[in-house]
Amino acid sequence: MIKCLLLKDDLVLVTEIEEVGSDVGEPDCKLTNPYKIKKNIDGDYEILDWIDFSDQKEIMIHSHNILTIVDPSENILKLYNEIVK
Repeated sequence: MIKCLLLKDDLVLVTEIEEVGSDVGEPDCKLTNPYKIKKNIDGDYEILDWIDFSDQKEIMIHSHNILTIVDPSENILKLYNEIVK
């Protein structure tokens, strides 16, 4: 399931997301192939590496860091699929 996430720090990600069972205090969301979404000076969206210092494709985060989850627009989904596949 590919979704756009708005995180508490105003960062917007596009990623595959899965809720996972965890112990209290442990990360409970697995993000697979997360990329940040940025609007460039022309008003077009870009999909960029979120964590560019690692080759890791699965990232665990706490759900309390996510403000909202929405479906990506067709344009964002197309850009994401071009990068991931």
